[in-house]
Formats: sequence, structure tokens, C-alpha cells
Amino acid sequence: MADLKEQIVAMKQSFFDEEILDNYFIQLEQLENEENPNFVEEVVNVFFSDSFNHLAIIEEEMNKSPVDYLKLDRYLHQLKGSSASIGANKIKIAVNRTREDCKEGDMEGARASLQELRMEINSLKAKLETYYEV
Repeated sequence: MADLKEQIVAMKQSFFDEEILDNYFIQLEQLENEENPNFVEEVVNVFFSDSFNHLAIIEEEMNKSPVDYLKLDRYLHQLKGSSASIGANKIKIAVNRTREDCKEGDMEGARASLQELRMEINSLKAKLETYYEV
């Protein structure tokens, strides 16, 4: 049992060492209590569901001609806010990169950044699923 606890602590610490998560995740965990022991997992699951919906909308907006950059930026801004609220640091950084590419009118770069963003979301989802399974 001690080995499992050490494994969980080490896994969680690696998320911070690799800057995948930031202190907002810790603050989120502090809201969990006996009455709602799965609070963080539930919030994170809602985040991923919303994120995948946002990605689909963002991709759709990027494929329109002409591109409505204000609308695109609104969706990216929402995704940035929700990722920041759970402490998803690398996702927030990837969103910022995508927003910058869009602001510069670099749609090719924005599409590449969007794929990187999708990879970061999938990576965090896989890591947190493993974390919660343990």
C-alpha cells in the first residue's frame, strides 16, 4: 500500500515538474471533500468534454473562408480560460500559441498550433486517466 501511495505522489509531482499542471490544480484539489470526493475528476472530465467540442468548433472556424478571426479568438479565449481554471499549463500555452498565429493571420501556423494543442489535450487526458485509475 505504501508503494502505491508513493507511486501516486511521484506521478502527481511529475505533472508539476514537467509543467503540465500548475498551482491552480492544487487549488482545485483543495475544494474536494468527503461530501464530494470525486470533485476534481468530475471537473476535469467536464473540461475535456468541453475542450473537444471547442476544438471541433475552432477547426470548423479555421476552415471557413473568410476566417472570422474575432469569433475564432473568442473560442480560443474560452478554451484558455477553462484550461487555466484547472491548472492545465501546457494546454494554456498551446492555446496562446494558436491565438498568436491567428492574430498574425498565419493560418498555416495556426492549424499546426491547433494540432499541437489537440496533442496536449489528449496527452493530459491520458495522464490524468492513468492518475485517477491508480
